[in-house]
Amino acid sequence: MLVNIFGSRRQYFYFCLAAGATITCLLNLALFTNIEKHTIQIPGLGEFLIPYNHAPGHYAKDNHPIQLLMEEADHQWQKYERSHSTNFRDVVAKYRKTNGRHPPPGFKEWYLFARKNKVYDVDNFQQIYDDLRPFWAIPPAEIRKMAASLQESKGIAGIRVRDHQVVSDPNGWRAETLSHSIERIAKYLPDMDIAMNTLDQPRVMATYEDIQGYLKIEARNKTMFEFPVDKFTPDMGYLYSENNSASIDPAWFSVAGKPYMEFAQESCPPNSPARNDNITTEEIEKLYKTPVGGFIANFTGSSDLCTVGPVLGDQHGFLFSASSNIITRKLLPVFGECKVSVNNDILFPANMYFLKDPRYVFNPRHDYSWDYKDDSLLWRGVTSGGIQVEDNWQRLHRQRFVHMTNATEMNSQSVSILSQDMEHRYQPMDFQPAEFATSYFDVGFTEAWGCIPDCSFYNNVWTYKKPKDFSEQFRAKYLVDIDGHSFSGRWRAFHQSKSLGLKATIFREWHDSRLLAWRHFVPMDNMYGDLYSLMTYFIGVNSSQPNAPHDAISPGPSIPSHDFEARVIATQSREWAQLALRDEDLEIYLYLLLLEYGRIIDDNRDVLGYAGDGSELAEFDVSYQLTSPL
Repeated sequence: MLVNIFGSRRQYFYFCLAAGATITCLLNLALFTNIEKHTIQIPGLGEFLIPYNHAPGHYAKDNHPIQLLMEEADHQWQKYERSHSTNFRDVVAKYRKTNGRHPPPGFKEWYLFARKNKVYDVDNFQQIYDDLRPFWAIPPAEIRKMAASLQESKGIAGIRVRDHQVVSDPNGWRAETLSHSIERIAKYLPDMDIAMNTLDQPRVMATYEDIQGYLKIEARNKTMFEFPVDKFTPDMGYLYSENNSASIDPAWFSVAGKPYMEFAQESCPPNSPARNDNITTEEIEKLYKTPVGGFIANFTGSSDLCTVGPVLGDQHGFLFSASSNIITRKLLPVFGECKVSVNNDILFPANMYFLKDPRYVFNPRHDYSWDYKDDSLLWRGVTSGGIQVEDNWQRLHRQRFVHMTNATEMNSQSVSILSQDMEHRYQPMDFQPAEFATSYFDVGFTEAWGCIPDCSFYNNVWTYKKPKDFSEQFRAKYLVDIDGHSFSGRWRAFHQSKSLGLKATIFREWHDSRLLAWRHFVPMDNMYGDLYSLMTYFIGVNSSQPNAPHDAISPGPSIPSHDFEARVIATQSREWAQLALRDEDLEIYLYLLLLEYGRIIDDNRDVLGYAGDGSELAEFDVSYQLTSPL
């Protein structure tokens, strides 16, 4: 029939090619927010996925606070996309405007390396600059002495670059993994010593007053030399050697098992909640939550110990029951995989992301399309996250989470969620969550360890669940990521999957400024008071409570499913991870970090830098132009 319409098989074939090309153009021209799709039938070609225009304001209008948070995240995302650099000239200009300095020596080679490796985000490295800024106030030779001397400290590994090669003998998997990562870029680096933290928890916590003093010196000395030198200085002293006599006392002391906030408050601003004994929990929550529903409106604020520390001080294992917390008040150049807001460690992409450990690496085997995933929230883990004894485990963050998701434990309790009233407005309402937890939560510990003297006090507490292969967890639509002893190594894999990640943490990582809450993930409060509000929003709740009599005076909560909104965030997350959280993106971050560090430890750092305006790579940029498909 179709052949008769088109006159010949050849004409029909050309029609199919043209139709296919048209569909391809539609897909390529879709806005970066066009992430939800529907199918259409093209005669002779089968089904094609066509994006909906899902720009801000295109969500179903029901005035739920989460909808407003998603729309605001979309607006912030558009600002980022409009300012995104697409050529070297823009990157150079933005660097100078942002940092008040020339880019470091080797910046052009770094950019070429990035573009050849299809790196899309060549702007977003604010974490590097924030981490290194205070060190501009310390003489370069002093920093080199520190880095050399620190290699003799317990819990610190030394990684040494000499003549464009890694020459140190790594001790332990963390040092070995970072050494291998640096070996791939060592030919671009000057000689340097890298003091890397090998413990789970961060090490450097200078006082607020000291850091502010350093930053004032850095700002005062900031300059752009008229004729910068695009080359590092060779043969500088005070680098590590077997006969090195230079020794600096790092002044380590242990705060393990002690109230962390007693020390952390000295690293907070004087007017912050952490240094205000009279502030209430309600006043603190107003600083980072929505007034209706209590959802996280400021994810950075929700993990800022200067803000939430007074609330979380005895409710998070790291803060009141840490196992290996050894810190210093000195500003030392310690490289670490994570830190909390009051720490001054220099962040680099975590070794776990480079290690290819199957427990943390994304495996798409069971990562089904959204409609074929289980409509459930899943979490598996062990009882890590603090030293556990019989009278404190109830306050540990993982234990609190498992408790709140357990139907038996919640059977006699109620929580507050947002429910629609008769006029479809959302109002707080009490909700008995036990049956909801039974139907939609698959959460539990797989084993207990880290207890003193042993974990026998858990015998009548937990029913341990069978461990799930990491790839099997992607069967669920909703995946929760919460802290252990420190950060969670699962987070990147969650973004790479088609599932939706929910995140509760106090830890910071290298990629935080690249991930936008409510666009790439769902933020969750570390007290988990918003857990049921979040999940009833996405999954929905029937218009009456289970088993309620027909003549009940007070009907139960009524919340329509927002499965579409959940799918939107999950798809945006995955597409962005494919652009900005690849192995190449980790590598390019580490590369630039070590260029910046190499300049800070150079005796001639004030006159070093890239001198051009970036126009010499105009033809290259045309050849390697990258545009976002989002």
